[in-house]
Amino acid sequence: MTKKLIIIRHAKSTWAYGSISDMDRPLKEIGIDNTILVSQKIRERKIAPDLIASSPAVRAYSTAMIVARELRYPFENIKIDSTIYGDSLDDILEIIRATDNRVGNLFIFGHNQVFTDLPNRFLKEQIDNLPTSGAVILEFDTENWVDISKRNVISEACIFPKHLDNE
Repeated sequence: MTKKLIIIRHAKSTWAYGSISDMDRPLKEIGIDNTILVSQKIRERKIAPDLIASSPAVRAYSTAMIVARELRYPFENIKIDSTIYGDSLDDILEIIRATDNRVGNLFIFGHNQVFTDLPNRFLKEQIDNLPTSGAVILEFDTENWVDISKRNVISEACIFPKHLDNE
């Protein structure tokens, strides 16, 4: 049995509303469109979420909802975790490692810089930046989330919106 970790950075959001907090920033239309494209590529790979965990920030949760809709995952089952809004890689790793082992495919939605650092803990070739709406899919040869490591990665894939425009 394997574990799949799908790391997705929130879609492009707007700073157009100076009076709202960072937590409440909404998505731009291009962000919504890019997230749909990335979701379709994930669906083509036949990866369905067993659990979706998201930052409570509007831009991350909205991105999670778009992916959930595209992959037919119930909105009410999205787990909102305020720790994901933070900037601690160790805290995010702790959330992942504490995931119930019955979960095979974990989707997690959050923010940079942590969401670039997170996949780089496991990828053979480092990425400079996980772009907005970008996804990194990591498959681990383990039955336990606590045991995921760079040593047991058996497949990896990056799905970035800018690579999908030409297809």
